[in-house]
Amino acid sequence: MAYVTVPKDLTKVKTKVALNLTKRQLVCFSMAAAVGVPLFFLLKGSVPQTAATFLMVLAMLPFFLFAMYEKHGQPLEAVLGNIIKVFFLTPKERPYQTENYYAVLAKQRKLNKEVTAIAKKSYQRQTAKSAGKRENPAHTGRKKADSRPYAAGKRGREKAHHTADNPLLADVPGRDMPGKGQSFLKKR
Repeated sequence: MAYVTVPKDLTKVKTKVALNLTKRQLVCFSMAAAVGVPLFFLLKGSVPQTAATFLMVLAMLPFFLFAMYEKHGQPLEAVLGNIIKVFFLTPKERPYQTENYYAVLAKQRKLNKEVTAIAKKSYQRQTAKSAGKRENPAHTGRKKADSRPYAAGKRGREKAHHTADNPLLADVPGRDMPGKGQSFLKKR
């Protein structure tokens, strides 16, 4: 009884068009014949027949390679393209480089600490300067407003008036919310 072996990997099975050849093989073989046969008849009269046959085979060989050669499922032009890319188009040395996201986060944390320290120092200087000046209300005609974000008042959370000599209050995010965004103003 006759039996037919069925390949397990059906992706490697190619559709045959004619004479048990694929479309790619038919096109490449016909191009090889179109180049090789006329070359043979042109050279046959001027060189020995063996030399003409050898030159015909050499002229047809690239077409045969393009028709038949495959490596890892890739045709010859894909393999040649990869070889050209690796050996000629890309640099020989490719140093291993990574993007260190931890270093970026550490740098941002350091910058945040530095900004907080500068703001804290500026606020302390400003409050020390205003505490050192004891203005006489009789000279100015009015009482100077408290520059702290929350003046002591009802339950210690009454909002102080914004003054022009306290620039920190203008840019602090969340200054309208008690306890939020004011961490650099608290004494530790």
